[in-house]
Amino acid sequence: MSNENSLLSQMMPQKESLRRDMKSRHLMMISIGGTIGTGLFLGSGQTINQAGPLGALLAYLFGGFIMYLVLLCLGELTVAMPVSGSFQSYATRFISPAAGFTTGWLYWINWAICIAADFTAAGIIMNNWFPMVSTWIWCAVFAVVLAVLNLVSVKAYGEAEFWFASIKVAAIIGFIIAGASMMFGFNSGHEALMFSNFNTGGEGIFPNGFNAVFLTMVAVVYSFQGAELVGIAAGECDNPGKHVPRVIKGITARIIIFYVLAMGVLAGTIPWQEAGVLESPFAHVFGMMGMPIAKDIMSFVVMTSALSAGNSALYACSRLLWSMSKEGLAPQWLGNLTKRDVPYNGIFLTLALACMSLLTSAYAADSVYLWLMSSTGVTGCLIWVIIGWCQLNFRKEFIAKGGSLKDLTFRTPLYPLVPLLVIFLNLGVVASLWLDETQHIVLYTGIPAVIATYFYYVLFMGKNSQAAAKTKAS
Repeated sequence: MSNENSLLSQMMPQKESLRRDMKSRHLMMISIGGTIGTGLFLGSGQTINQAGPLGALLAYLFGGFIMYLVLLCLGELTVAMPVSGSFQSYATRFISPAAGFTTGWLYWINWAICIAADFTAAGIIMNNWFPMVSTWIWCAVFAVVLAVLNLVSVKAYGEAEFWFASIKVAAIIGFIIAGASMMFGFNSGHEALMFSNFNTGGEGIFPNGFNAVFLTMVAVVYSFQGAELVGIAAGECDNPGKHVPRVIKGITARIIIFYVLAMGVLAGTIPWQEAGVLESPFAHVFGMMGMPIAKDIMSFVVMTSALSAGNSALYACSRLLWSMSKEGLAPQWLGNLTKRDVPYNGIFLTLALACMSLLTSAYAADSVYLWLMSSTGVTGCLIWVIIGWCQLNFRKEFIAKGGSLKDLTFRTPLYPLVPLLVIFLNLGVVASLWLDETQHIVLYTGIPAVIATYFYYVLFMGKNSQAAAKTKAS
């Protein structure tokens, strides 16, 4: 084991350490908090409308399967080499510094946009309650709150996220129970719906065709993105070798169960023709039950969920920028820490970009939100491809340098099938955008952004990069 630790240290030298104050419950809820957000609470209605009841269930099952494969790959990397940069650092080391540069900056932009979407969703809810206060003011308030939570300490952030995520998990469980009571006749105010809404009449199993199910995959995969935050948080975990494998298994089961059961209840209680994105379908179901107070409570949960996802995203972005600064892939000032080892400049820079949410409130929030959801989903898929690619290269190099598989605490099963599936399936989801003309703009903007970021490194940073020197030294 000591030889294995020495080999891994040579393959991935440790950076200046951040405080390891995270516990397993923090890792679990951070990952759940980053995953269960507006994609479920606001985007699920659109999926049901496009794919139909059974199609939506299939789409979410398939999305959960892809997420599980990604976490299997990330698990081996994270347990063997727990660093705050996670897959960005792995991309630098096991693919190329240019790939690490591209991965880090695209992922940062991806999550900063997600924070913007989360602020907008939460701001719209608050504006509905307090119409005299503009949405952009609420966005500014939320930005200050999340900044304070992240600046205090990593332990304070972990505790806040634990309770943020606990609220929405409890709400989802309550929703599943309440919705199931409507479906099976336990609610005296309604006749049993049973599975009547799954009957699409003469429309067939998939009312808009199977292609519609395929085309919803970007939005569905977006809903599952955030689970990989466990890799970034593991760099500040007190015992990653013990906690990370347990967390990966736990979050996979919990997230898939929550999503699939919640989608089953939504599809069973809301006719697929009526599902939409402007109102939370969760709040709509409570309204159907004649519980207006519960509907307001659900809106509060949706707001809390958006802030929870934004909180996790802000944490991930600040750690990512810190990691890249240590590898020479970002300005050195992004590596500055507070007395409690918090990378404060990364927090401020991320919030500056995230304040694009103030712009979205001035336009049609429904169309802007859907566009943001698709564009970030594409970037997330490409990051998942990178994770599979890194795991392929890591395992190959580890064995070539004399490492033994029995010395890896967590091993990706069915190697190389699992990482190859991760790469193939995620590229397939991205390619599916071409089949939807309304999503062509995402490809037209997203792919050039990837190419431009990569070649910026090659043309302007490659020769003098500290990251290049470090990887060659190993």
